Amino acid sequence: MKGIGIGTAADLREMPLRQARALGTVVLERTVLELQGEPCIAFDDVEPQRKGMAVTRSSGTPMKDFDTLFQAITSHATRAAEKLRQHGLVAGTLTVFFHTNRHRQDRPQYAGSRSTRLTPMSSDTFDLVGAAKRCALAAWPKMGGVSYGFTKAGILLDDLLPFEQRPLTLFEASREGSPALMQALDEVNGRFGKKTMVLASEGMLRSWQLRADHRSPRYTTRLSDLPVVR
Repeated sequence: MKGIGIGTAADLREMPLRQARALGTVVLERTVLELQGEPCIAFDDVEPQRKGMAVTRSSGTPMKDFDTLFQAITSHATRAAEKLRQHGLVAGTLTVFFHTNRHRQDRPQYAGSRSTRLTPMSSDTFDLVGAAKRCALAAWPKMGGVSYGFTKAGILLDDLLPFEQRPLTLFEASREGSPALMQALDEVNGRFGKKTMVLASEGMLRSWQLRADHRSPRYTTRLSDLPVVR
């Protein structure tokens, strides 16, 4: 381009189309047209690969014991695993966090967080829940006699990769039944509704769930909320 006196994009914009095609084939001709404001190069929208994922919720009532907190963490880890499988991904790092209400200065304050590597990388619900429990136990306050009321907990997943690109470990144990089990779990919950089938560690009463007593009717997503005309 410099050899024929074109040193800027503005110079290139003024190049005759016949000359552009002769010098740089149809590619250069299209570039000149684009500079002149005529769209002629198609763009493919490629969704960027997710690098991280988070599942967090506030609690409807303060979680004062480990079993109640772990029920919430199990639920979050289960949802995170479902989202991984929906996107065909596996995670390499899992983080658990939980904390008290920072705005209640009249109550004891505590924030706990721990991370662990998932080796091998996984999207298996049992793997994530097991790793989450180890992190939660490590982050649980060691001071006895202090009653904390945790109001929020969550799961963070990092180092995400497509399942086909996951690095294999030398002594990775064969788990032939696990993919089929996860598929069955997703299909049951997909057909009969979320939380139809859950891990026992998630509990049944789930007192930690966020209250929704004043939620507006979900006319577009729940048949049970549709008004009945008599």
